[in-house]
Amino acid sequence: MKFRSKARDPKVRNRGFTLLEMVVVISMILILLSIALPMYNQSIIRARETTLKQNLATLNKVIDQYTLDKQKAPQSLEDLVSAGYLKTIPKDIDGTTDWALEQEDSLKSIDQTQPGIVGVHSKSDQTSSDGTAYSSW
Repeated sequence: MKFRSKARDPKVRNRGFTLLEMVVVISMILILLSIALPMYNQSIIRARETTLKQNLATLNKVIDQYTLDKQKAPQSLEDLVSAGYLKTIPKDIDGTTDWALEQEDSLKSIDQTQPGIVGVHSKSDQTSSDGTAYSSW
């Protein structure tokens, strides 16, 4: 009785993947990535826009609270931090703490000698996913 080695036996097929199978699998992975990547990027943009809206709402609310409490508008955003209304100045959509400040009209201010800030807007010149400019928010 002869014993044959499995490596030399023509009836025994090697287990493994063919080149065609590998190409098909890699193609399917690339197709799935091409679908998922734009959706991921869009969700990142929406998250940044939501953060910007929350930062703007917080800043404007805190400016109003400061004005009512102190009977004068803040002169800068740093006044809000030093008075304890904010821990830090939130960041704009571009990652800076540089905001477009709305100055109070001196005739309408509570303390007409020192008009201050009545609101903030984004300084970014980019447009949002809905087509409006961030600076108009």
